[in-house]
Amino acid sequence: MGLDGVAASVRSAASEVFGDRVEQASGYVELLERHGVERGLIGPREVDRLWERHVLNSAVIGERIPDGARVVDVGSGAGLPGVPLAISRPDLDIVLLEPMARRIDWLTEVAEKLELPITVVRGRAEERQVREELGGADVVTARAVAPLARLANWCLPLVRPQGALVALKGASAGEEIERDRVAVRKAGGGEPEVFECGTKVLEVPSTVVVIHRLPPKSSRPRGRRS
Repeated sequence: MGLDGVAASVRSAASEVFGDRVEQASGYVELLERHGVERGLIGPREVDRLWERHVLNSAVIGERIPDGARVVDVGSGAGLPGVPLAISRPDLDIVLLEPMARRIDWLTEVAEKLELPITVVRGRAEERQVREELGGADVVTARAVAPLARLANWCLPLVRPQGALVALKGASAGEEIERDRVAVRKAGGGEPEVFECGTKVLEVPSTVVVIHRLPPKSSRPRGRRS
């Protein structure tokens, strides 16, 4: 289907978000339509709303990501939000991190077929080897991976000090923050902030929670006793 048969508002939003790379985004949607359900990447009900609910919803979070950032997409799965970000923001250096072998195969195929300069890594954010290899990222993204407390514990160690975790969340983002604020702080994060992305192009904007990693506390030398 690509962009054929979708509402004019969706075509307009796709053109605005992806610009001259909209055909590349359309190619990604077509791959998901063709293989997503059979390979367990999306549910059958999601096929007709891939553009607005998944692809555009993911791409617009680029509003919260600085130019030229090194980004690690944790639990990338079908490639969300990492692949739409890579298409809409070619300035970003993106790594897709995913633990499941069959999804790694899918992500590698997508990168090759769409000629995307992204890196695909198999592993989990909490693994020491992954933290050593991918740590120091400017931004870590995650979508439908885990509650905020667990997400902060997994993802913040991959973020450089002053960098950020940008987590795609739903309408209950505020409730998650209230529940998990203390756990986020213990994981090394600052005060979580909620933002809406894509307000100018999407009928239902994307909600993200942004958590900056605090710099390590400097240890003061003890004064000498006289």
